[in-house]
Amino acid sequence: MIKYFFAVFVATYALALSASAQQPDIDRFIDERYDETVVLAKTLWDFAELGYLEEKSSALLQSALSAEGFNVKASVAGMPTAFVASYGRGEPVIAILAEFDALPGINQDAVPMRSPIKGKGAGHACGHNLFGAGSVGAAIAVKHWLKETGHKGTVRLYGTPAEEGGSGKVYMVRDGLFKDVDVALHWHASDENSAAARTTLANRSAKFRFYGTSAHAAGAPDKARSALDGVESFNYMMNLMREHVPQQTRIHYVITHGGLAPNVVPDFAEVFYYVRHPESARVSDIWKRVEQAALGAAQGTGTRVDWEIIHGNHPLVVIESLARMMDEKLRSVGGIKYTKAEKKFADTIHATLNQPKYEVGEQERVQPFDVTLGYGSTDVGDVSIAVPTVGLRTATWVPGTSAHSWQAVAASGMSIGYKGVNNAAKVLASAAIELYQNDELRAEAKREHEAQLGDNFHYEALLGDRDPPLDFRKPSGN
Repeated sequence: MIKYFFAVFVATYALALSASAQQPDIDRFIDERYDETVVLAKTLWDFAELGYLEEKSSALLQSALSAEGFNVKASVAGMPTAFVASYGRGEPVIAILAEFDALPGINQDAVPMRSPIKGKGAGHACGHNLFGAGSVGAAIAVKHWLKETGHKGTVRLYGTPAEEGGSGKVYMVRDGLFKDVDVALHWHASDENSAAARTTLANRSAKFRFYGTSAHAAGAPDKARSALDGVESFNYMMNLMREHVPQQTRIHYVITHGGLAPNVVPDFAEVFYYVRHPESARVSDIWKRVEQAALGAAQGTGTRVDWEIIHGNHPLVVIESLARMMDEKLRSVGGIKYTKAEKKFADTIHATLNQPKYEVGEQERVQPFDVTLGYGSTDVGDVSIAVPTVGLRTATWVPGTSAHSWQAVAASGMSIGYKGVNNAAKVLASAAIELYQNDELRAEAKREHEAQLGDNFHYEALLGDRDPPLDFRKPSGN
């Protein structure tokens, strides 16, 4: 009996030693691939392709994974730039999400002062070039670990297009592409290092298109009915409505087409709206009022209106057991150290920020763990309904930088961003390896996920049953 317990002790101790040795090995492997990861991140930054138009970006990531022995399925869920790349065998199946779309109308060189690149109409102001490169790097590291250890399991990289307003992941969820996944991992570029259990806002968007009658604005104004009047009346009513919506609601819009010449009454105009709230049901309730306002604006201006739902995302379902594990892995990797040149870059950027939350130096810290609400939205929310999901953020931008800013574009295209990518890849790979070996954690995550959704939960996409809006980033017109 003593010999038996001694053997168990030795085996357990050996397993513990093995587990403690895996992190440095994975870290070293990812560090050795740093140059390859940088090439991916920089090339995606150069491409800066918009949602559903990311042909070169998607092909680049697919090629990198194919070269590493992944089985790649392209053009999934009705989206030409979406793909799924798999390596391994059997269960558990750990998914890693990768994004790669840029934002329109924001453009910046990788320098610390305002400097747009001539002729470039988009930029990676949300760091999805980093997201894509880091996730691919993590997946390759996990593949290496599976191959070297012979451990059973599958790593699956999901190439997810059009996160910025296109909800690419929702169509992948709707098509059942996550049905055999045990846990999904994701990360995001940020100005901080954090694995806080942060949920998000639900949101829905639509392009509202008004149709009128054109005529000479001076010679025959009585003959015309201005589609732009319809848009402006709609916007006025929506701005009044802001006073009478639930707390934490966010409503924002941009006029995407308002006419081309002042002396031609526009017979077509379009406005693009977002509505957000922490609860999906509240978004749906508010949305009914939005539609009624659009109809009222059209009636009052003698125009006609229709609308196209573009995207819709549910809030992230937080799994605290997974978030605490991710926080532990992030703390083992730590924050970001700047070189002298990077510190100078960061100080110059920081001086341009409006009321920054953080000072330069905060990138070296990992933020305290908490359970909180974030005010962004993401289609990862729908993935988190399908399977237990967990994520993190690393300091890829100068502390205090807001997403969707030229400062974010600048750091996303240079070494500050690349260092954050490298750290994210290490944390994701370490978390995946933990999940392959920790049966109890996976079981606890599943129990927590089921409890969060409740017994009578029924999934329905906020974007309805529409097909992917593959042309939503192309200019509108009548």
